[in-house]
Amino acid sequence: MTQVQTVTGSGVLNLRVGEVVEVLSEAEIMATLDERGELDELPFMPEMLAFCGRRLTVHKVAYKLCDTISRTGMRRMERAVHLTGARCDGQAHGGCQTACLMYWKEAWLKRVDPGAPEAPAPAASGESAASGASGGSGGLAAGRRLLPILEVAARKEPGPDGEERFSCQATELLRAAPTCLPLKDVRQYVTDVRTGNAGAFFALRALLVGLFNRFQDRSGRVLPSWLQIKGGLRWGFVRGRLVGATPSVTLDLQPGELVRIKSKEEIVETLNQDLLNRGMGFEEEMSRYCGQTARVLSRVDRCIDERTGRMLQMKTACIVLEGIVCAGAYTVSCPREFIPFWREIWLERVEEPA
Repeated sequence: MTQVQTVTGSGVLNLRVGEVVEVLSEAEIMATLDERGELDELPFMPEMLAFCGRRLTVHKVAYKLCDTISRTGMRRMERAVHLTGARCDGQAHGGCQTACLMYWKEAWLKRVDPGAPEAPAPAASGESAASGASGGSGGLAAGRRLLPILEVAARKEPGPDGEERFSCQATELLRAAPTCLPLKDVRQYVTDVRTGNAGAFFALRALLVGLFNRFQDRSGRVLPSWLQIKGGLRWGFVRGRLVGATPSVTLDLQPGELVRIKSKEEIVETLNQDLLNRGMGFEEEMSRYCGQTARVLSRVDRCIDERTGRMLQMKTACIVLEGIVCAGAYTVSCPREFIPFWREIWLERVEEPA
């Protein structure tokens, strides 16, 4: 395979939330990638090819992210954004249903005037191949070569037992964001407001919650229980109460059904001391939605383990709810907007409004 030279440090747009951008063509993006299909250690994934040539709005400026692999806190990402509606559908990664917001390097985008007419939609892959066969440009040929590179890069070495393992942006984030971003670095909160990621009050609250959690983590290790605030719990104050097996409920919820998220008091009765129900975690951020109603978006039974790249098959499907995401209120305003998975025991059907 011919090595493609990485273009590091290019494409500085300093984008803000709400700006309109256009994703570059396959050939233009390929010119920024190395032989692994990466730019600055961040993979460009096969699922992203469908967005080439499309105009989208900047949803969040992805200059930082929470480390969900080694739990080191916040990490710094350079020149990347999340785009509205651009979530991974997992088609090239074994049908993973995590639906992560994809990372887009600014070098893969160009700023456009919202009032300017859009260019014609790019040709489908089959049409591009036909054009190339009849003497099309080298750019089209480069675009046709990109998909096989990305498909190969989407797999890791198989496990010891031959188990298929995947590589995606989520599994490689520690390489793409190798630098820790300390909680005390106040510039991040200014950046949250300046880029439009968060309002001033939200950013201030995220800082205060972060400081409180840091104190709680340390007090739980060094202070006697009678001196600890709320038993040393992190903000949100979720404490599992069960020892041993945790309960389950089967509701067979289907997309479109209306449900209510149970109260925090009801949910903690289903969690063990690690805040798990049959291996599925309930995090403090999820407690913010307790008592709210939402519609079922989908049922989830598979997702990639970010640490190993293994595909995890759930014995019992979990539920994804419309409009419910991790907003980063308790995680230093992280812009990743994970979609939480809900056990059916944490939900209850409600009657449709008249």
